[in-house]
Amino acid sequence: MNKGEYKEYKEKMQKTLEVMKNEFATVRAGRANPAVLDQIRVDYYGEPTPVQQIASISTPDPRTLVVQPWDTSSIKPIERAIQASDLGINPQNDGRVIRLVFPQLTEERRKELIKQIRKYGEDSKVAIRNIRREALEKYRGMKKKSEITEDDLKNVEKDLQKITDEHIEKVDSIVEAKEKELSEI
Repeated sequence: MNKGEYKEYKEKMQKTLEVMKNEFATVRAGRANPAVLDQIRVDYYGEPTPVQQIASISTPDPRTLVVQPWDTSSIKPIERAIQASDLGINPQNDGRVIRLVFPQLTEERRKELIKQIRKYGEDSKVAIRNIRREALEKYRGMKKKSEITEDDLKNVEKDLQKITDEHIEKVDSIVEAKEKELSEI
């Protein structure tokens, strides 16, 4: 079988890894990271708008994010959106900028975050295995229609398992790195 045939499944598995990395970026690790604001939408003139599109976000120090709206009239809606989010940080508004001060992580919060990270990892592994199952179903259908031989099917199964294992190892190493980051802070 041609290895190029697996390209679409490899790409889907790679996308699953990207989604997981994006989810990890939104997990607050005690360090100020602008990515924690990625999911927050502000009601800006009646449109749900990402914070990054209506303000500049900077990190003057490792524990502080400063959100500076380009239009000062949007400061209150941004503040409300941050309060309504599940960030668990109270924004400080001085009329020109909003400051988000990230507190030191407690041991309990650290454990919660690690649990959340592991769940994201497990969800990603399930998604990767589902992609493998989808691929196997396609090739088993081809075998049924006599488009490929029994030996071809066995090779496909072996190749797909190898690809799946590689991606699951990547998930494990990304999860491990994020857990380490959460434990260090």
